[in-house]
Amino acid sequence: MAHLRSGRWRALALPAGLALVASLGLLPGTATAEQGAGGPAYSSAPGAGPGLSYVVNTGTDDRTLASVKRAVSRAGGSVVMAYDKVGVIVAHASNPDFAATLRRTRGVVSAGATRTAPLPAASTTDTVTPLRLTARRRKALAAEAAPGADPMEPLQWDMRAIKADKAHARTPGSRDVTVAVIDTGVDDTHPDIAPNFDRGGSANCTTGRPDTTEGAWRPTADESPHGTHVAGEIAGARNGVGITGVAPGVKVSGIKVGTASGFFYTEGIVCAFMWAADHGADVTNNSYFTDPWYFNCTADPDQKALVEAVTRASRYAERKGTVNVAAAANENFDLASHAVTDPLSPDDGTAVSRTVDPSTCLDIPAQLPGVVTVSATGAKTLKASYSNYGLGVIDITAPGGDSAAYQPPEPPATSSAVLGPVPGGGYAYMAGTSMAAPHVAGVVALIESRHPHASPALVKSLLYAGADRLACPEPYPIDGDGDGKADAVCKGGREHNSFYGAGLADALHAVTR
Repeated sequence: MAHLRSGRWRALALPAGLALVASLGLLPGTATAEQGAGGPAYSSAPGAGPGLSYVVNTGTDDRTLASVKRAVSRAGGSVVMAYDKVGVIVAHASNPDFAATLRRTRGVVSAGATRTAPLPAASTTDTVTPLRLTARRRKALAAEAAPGADPMEPLQWDMRAIKADKAHARTPGSRDVTVAVIDTGVDDTHPDIAPNFDRGGSANCTTGRPDTTEGAWRPTADESPHGTHVAGEIAGARNGVGITGVAPGVKVSGIKVGTASGFFYTEGIVCAFMWAADHGADVTNNSYFTDPWYFNCTADPDQKALVEAVTRASRYAERKGTVNVAAAANENFDLASHAVTDPLSPDDGTAVSRTVDPSTCLDIPAQLPGVVTVSATGAKTLKASYSNYGLGVIDITAPGGDSAAYQPPEPPATSSAVLGPVPGGGYAYMAGTSMAAPHVAGVVALIESRHPHASPALVKSLLYAGADRLACPEPYPIDGDGDGKADAVCKGGREHNSFYGAGLADALHAVTR
């Protein structure tokens, strides 16, 4: 099997047959599949069309903020949103010299374009891959489920891997805990999500300015089901319908950041962290990387500004008590290496292969300070073939799924990917570190349910201390190219290593320690 590389959607999308194996039409509505292809091509000429979006980072005192806002106007820009608490201004401008002009302005720390594609971007359409279960199969699944379990739990090998089923026998988590899903939008009408959905904590942040119009947080019919799947993995209700999430008793909110084209731009991410923090989110789940750069290199003035803006927003959230969890992404990159080839950036324009140093070129938010960075395992609890890794970068691991050729699940589970809800009342299998991160976010929610007054630092310590230790495996070929060579080498000891960090997230320990 060829090397599994990410595509446009943040199931950090794997090839057809693994990223979305099938959608299970158990309830009314049609589930959508993820398109594994890259994003559409755009002109990257600055100032083309109606202009570009920018972030301008400045001080947080009133005088400096007012001065820089005036400078934005003088440079031909308009302020879309100003996050005064962290000194981040979102602006639009068609002046090709806008960022350079602002960088010469007193009080500006950094400024840069958040994209190479002129506003607005064109949309894409997902493909549809329906699959119906026979009445006999549904009956068999219900018979295999434990007493009181949801009918599709026998298919959820991932929940058993982290002992979520045993944790649920003790507690489903607290209604006082909310996980914000920063993603492509969440369908709060899905029967497995509706009982636990927090509408007051939900918004659409795609423009960099929060929109709380009714349903603005939902994906449209032609947008990715990714965020809905993630939300179900975290807090799918145990209600006799479909699947069960890691923490079925907590609440989940949806903060839509993915644009119609599936891009996650800096202005939306800043908005999402700020909104989550100011609306009581205890945990955020971030199963994406910040477009258009897979790695944001701080030597580049534009990319430096993007790193600064997202760092300020994520740190603000943590200061407000939020634990931020992020997927490590799906390129089988060693994020602790000093030479990684990035063939994907900019992914909203014409990508140019470049060699980067991950110590100064960051996958954000995964590599930001304080963020819990999650790698993925398959059904045999080995590093998933696609998962990024890195000693000192990966904090913890969790099930994300893998090819059945390498890591087939134990029956009665039939797919090596992760099952979850998708818009329209259906269910689908997906795989990626995008699926691993929400397992960790759910475990964090269980820890916060048990320790409601714990600081983010203490919650993370409990998360890592409670993980099941996994030693480095012997080097083995995982990409299926037949050359017999190891495709990734694990470094470190049983207590902490480059594949698994502190080990496999453990839901049972979260509710008993």
